[in-house]
Amino acid sequence: MVTYLYWAAVIALVVLALYGGSRLGSLRVGAIAAGIIFLIGWFAYYFHYEQVFVKRYGGVMKVSVPKGQQHIGATWKDDNLWIENYDPQTNQCIFSEYSKGNLLEGRVVIGNCNPLGQAPTP
Repeated sequence: MVTYLYWAAVIALVVLALYGGSRLGSLRVGAIAAGIIFLIGWFAYYFHYEQVFVKRYGGVMKVSVPKGQQHIGATWKDDNLWIENYDPQTNQCIFSEYSKGNLLEGRVVIGNCNPLGQAPTP
């Protein structure tokens, strides 16, 4: 819900910039301002607000489990999401970090990991 309100506000500002530009007699200036507002809104969402909205306000974020792996768990560390998956082919537990904007993603691999006593698949 918060995500929808954010994008409604960004779109309202874009429309307001277009309207203001047309009222001042220069639709070109309004279009440039609208483009700048949209890009700032998009970058702010992607590089900062996406995970903040999900963690603090119940937003929506989709993450898929890689093919051949089994999901074990997920946790938040500050504003970054850590997901643990198990790969039965290599008998490894893989912790993957999803950070803001996917700029600083960490990855920790634990070998010979048998979660819940599962036998590795040959």
